[in-house]
Amino acid sequence: MVDAAPSPWNLANMLTVLRIALVPFFAWALLVDGGNSTSGRLVATGIFVVAALTDRMDGWLARRSGQITDIGKLLDPIADKLLIGTALVLLSWLDELSWWVTLIILVREIGITVMRFFLLRYVVLPASRGGKLKTVLQSVAIGLYLLPLDALPSWVHALAVAFMAAALVVTVVTGVDYVRTAVQIRRTASRPPYAGL
Repeated sequence: MVDAAPSPWNLANMLTVLRIALVPFFAWALLVDGGNSTSGRLVATGIFVVAALTDRMDGWLARRSGQITDIGKLLDPIADKLLIGTALVLLSWLDELSWWVTLIILVREIGITVMRFFLLRYVVLPASRGGKLKTVLQSVAIGLYLLPLDALPSWVHALAVAFMAAALVVTVVTGVDYVRTAVQIRRTASRPPYAGL
């Protein structure tokens, strides 16, 4: 007897959808008073932290309950990129983060997402361990940048810069690794049956 496939409308996937739904509220809070509102920055940071935590929870729930679905594997990285991308663009727009950092990260994230869509005919490419580390580093760095740094000790800003530098390096390295994996998948799929036997 074949086990029924898990429903896409499970708690893990609903948390992923919630993460997407929180993005406009996060953006609104960050832009209050042109990004100069201490309370707005704290609210934005809180929303970002809650959204980032759902990323940890949805994967754990999916694995624990056996509710891993293809739609979940696809939506999870999209939700991450939407949240992270919005934060990076707004921080750069507020002149708090260099645009070149945002552009490098966004080009990598959008490129890998597009690549995933092209690979769907062969396989759903889930996030790797390196990709998950990248998300954690980006989340910590952005969370620090979101704080009202003018009201905090200078070492907090230095810590934010250090985490962002580490996130940038891991982002580029894992991007190259994903491309290499995609090329291998494509070559294997194009190989005639029984080739090499």
